[in-house]
Amino acid sequence: MSDTEPASDRDRQRCGFVAIVGAPNAGKSTLLNRLTGAKLSIVSPKAQTTRFRVLGIMMREAAETRAQILLVDTPGIFKPKRKLDRAMVAAAWTGAEDADITLLLVDSQKGLTDGVRAIAERLRDSKRRTWLVLNKTDAVERGQLLPLTKTLAELVPFEHVYMVSARKGDGLDDLLDALAFALPAGPFLYPEDDLTDLPDRLLAAELVREQIFLQTHEEIPYSCTAETESFQERPDGSVRIDVTVYVSRPGHKAILIGDKGSRIRQIGEKARHGLSSLLERPCHLFLNVKERAGWDEEGARLRAIGLENLD
Repeated sequence: MSDTEPASDRDRQRCGFVAIVGAPNAGKSTLLNRLTGAKLSIVSPKAQTTRFRVLGIMMREAAETRAQILLVDTPGIFKPKRKLDRAMVAAAWTGAEDADITLLLVDSQKGLTDGVRAIAERLRDSKRRTWLVLNKTDAVERGQLLPLTKTLAELVPFEHVYMVSARKGDGLDDLLDALAFALPAGPFLYPEDDLTDLPDRLLAAELVREQIFLQTHEEIPYSCTAETESFQERPDGSVRIDVTVYVSRPGHKAILIGDKGSRIRQIGEKARHGLSSLLERPCHLFLNVKERAGWDEEGARLRAIGLENLD
């Protein structure tokens, strides 16, 4: 904002971070994508799809307020076992601790599970500003929502409670307007036309990993990772992207490649279409699959996918 703009315009600006936390498969990534109107965080029916914090930048005007809402999608919080798991859970809690407002997203179909209770209690003990957002309310009878809300409110002194459907968009306008008013007054931290701070290299690897989740089953998605090895601009405005997929076992490599390379070609084709749409230019995507046992315990691999190395 330049010094020549009226003080009143500066005074009505608000900006802040809003972390979306919850158990795996609560719908955090679906909510982020729906609110921003862009495919920033990958989504699949499988739990633990998101592995690192994803920032979605959105502008919102409400009455006399112009707000830049910085939405942070975090990994689902669960009991970690591997170094990868510990790094994912740490990323989720760091996102909550750094936020001005934390949204506890709860799958209303599953209700108050042990996992949700543990997350709620930690948020309560942190004494940070926390809102409750019940998701998937379109699939639950209204009479079931009030007892669930009451039970959760007895655990945490929520500032506000919202009932939404991230998939359908129900209730999201009210949530966004409330966030716009509730964020601290201050200048915008990012250009108004930015959607995320994620580098294109990381987005490319994530879209490949999303297709692996969607097109393979059981343990394979959790036993692999994707890294962008090169991202080269071409004179015609297109980009060549080389992504390596690391798997833990030889059998997983064979399944991922498929008969005569059919599976990996299909994964690459779907990811390329999504990436071309997101980057708004032609993309030439090339995939390579390598076996690397124990990649999920390697600090270098974790840093490559946007996570800190936890010893």
